[in-house]
Amino acid sequence: MEMLSKLEELVLISVLKLGPEAYGTSIYAEIVRLTGRDVTVSNVYFPLERLVRRGHLSAVHGEPTPRRGGMGKRYYRITKYGLAVLRENRAVSLAAWRGVAALIKAAEA
Repeated sequence: MEMLSKLEELVLISVLKLGPEAYGTSIYAEIVRLTGRDVTVSNVYFPLERLVRRGHLSAVHGEPTPRRGGMGKRYYRITKYGLAVLRENRAVSLAAWRGVAALIKAAEA
């Protein structure tokens, strides 16, 4: 099984949630919204490209627009492989957290 970094996991979740509106800036905004932290844009683009190279995401170029100086947005979609890896990582996280709440409560006492 392939383990994702927390940021990679957040990128995949954001792409999944955003659906057809998943492009760099919207993914960045979703991660900021989810975490409440102001991450840098480059902290999102590097994992995006890494996830494309590893087959977790696919990327397509949108139509050029005058507003973007004739450039189109790059849209991302999660692949079946990306979904499988995300599902596996969620299962591992849930298993790891099982019983932790009681341990935290005991440690705080």
